[in-house]
Amino acid sequence: QVQLVESGGGLVQAGGSLTLSCEGSGRTFSGYIMGWFRQAPGNEREFVAATWSAVYYGDSVEGRFTISRDNAKNTVYLQMNSLKPEDTAVYYCAAARTSPSDFRSGYGVSYWGKGTLVTVSS
Repeated sequence: QVQLVESGGGLVQAGGSLTLSCEGSGRTFSGYIMGWFRQAPGNEREFVAATWSAVYYGDSVEGRFTISRDNAKNTVYLQMNSLKPEDTAVYYCAAARTSPSDFRSGYGVSYWGKGTLVTVSS
């Protein structure tokens, strides 16, 4: 069974930092673009970051978040700095064999994690 399992969510004060991890199992993801989306209550799903041969960021997190991956561990990370209350959301890991532009739109995603909640208090 192929799975993506997120961890590292929690409660943090504004200005703080948090690191999310997403570990894949059941297959090798080295040939996949992997990344993160988030969804806040009442909002649509939003692209956060992705990594493959390059890294890509959503406009709202550029300069504050850093994505990285360890193919040997089948794991992708999201280092989140200078967190703001508007970063509060459920963060989902995703993997796909598609173009970065399609991935940003959520098209062609083969696997989704169940999500981890990040809450940023003001």
